[in-house]
Amino acid sequence: MKVKFTIMKINKHILFLSVIILTVYPFSTFSEQKPAISGNITISGAFALYPLAVKWAEEFRKLNPDVKIDISAGGAGKGITDVLTGAADIGMVSRDINPEETKRGAFPIGVAKDAVVPTCSEKNPLLSVILKKGVKRDLFYNLWVTGKAKNWGQVLGVKSTAPVHVYTRSDASGAGETWANYFSRKQEDLLGVGVFGDPGVATAVKKDPIGIGYNNIVYVYDSKTKRQDIGVRVVPIDLNKNGTIDADENFYDTLDDLMNAIASGKYPSPPARPLYFVTKGKSKNPAVKAFIAYILTDGQQHVRESGYVSFSKDKLAAELNKIK
Repeated sequence: MKVKFTIMKINKHILFLSVIILTVYPFSTFSEQKPAISGNITISGAFALYPLAVKWAEEFRKLNPDVKIDISAGGAGKGITDVLTGAADIGMVSRDINPEETKRGAFPIGVAKDAVVPTCSEKNPLLSVILKKGVKRDLFYNLWVTGKAKNWGQVLGVKSTAPVHVYTRSDASGAGETWANYFSRKQEDLLGVGVFGDPGVATAVKKDPIGIGYNNIVYVYDSKTKRQDIGVRVVPIDLNKNGTIDADENFYDTLDDLMNAIASGKYPSPPARPLYFVTKGKSKNPAVKAFIAYILTDGQQHVRESGYVSFSKDKLAAELNKIK
């Protein structure tokens, strides 16, 4: 009995010591809880990424209220310039980073995907023909590069002398660069009336019944209804060049249909493309690193609901590894 009593006594002492330790050293000291994040983040750039960046910032600040995030849209060109000159912590860029920018320190992190789509007015007198036949790549080329297509009859292969008004971006934009890349050209090679910003092109096309332009999909579709905005319609691309939009080419009706086509590769790339957050070198700003880490993990839940396409898990893991 003496032996048993001694063991019990020792166990009581161990239990007592454990309680003391837990009282003096709270559980959070041993946990993997992350320290509170604070600081300022300035973000500038692509209209394409602006709506999603705003959503990410709102959700991130719910978890980290001591972080202030300032976001402005002005085009991908402004974003890359601002980040490389130190005017912004993050540049939103909706095109590939060129070698000169890489030499200057541009450090891109892929965060999502979307696409540029050709657009026309819902009031176009030939809209039913446009939706049925679509437009072939070489005819888009004749609109924006050679200028040979002067009227809708030439674009659609029908009897019509209605002129076609071509719109392009006046600012250095990822949308412009991506649309030009579809023709193996640069944005400065594109013809058309220059309009500033994605919203500007969308408005110009809506107001012009015989106009044609190009837009990022978030400025064509309503993220809540998933339908195309009132006044604008996507011009389908005749991918197999047979003069009609076949069932497997007809994926523009809803935003979900188009996103699935982008994810599966049915919609060509370009004009589908990755979207980047760019820092100058690997950022040492704790708030910036935490924000980007959030975007590549928990923040991905907001990508599709905002009208964008997520990368694969492997791709996201590779991008996350860049900032570690």
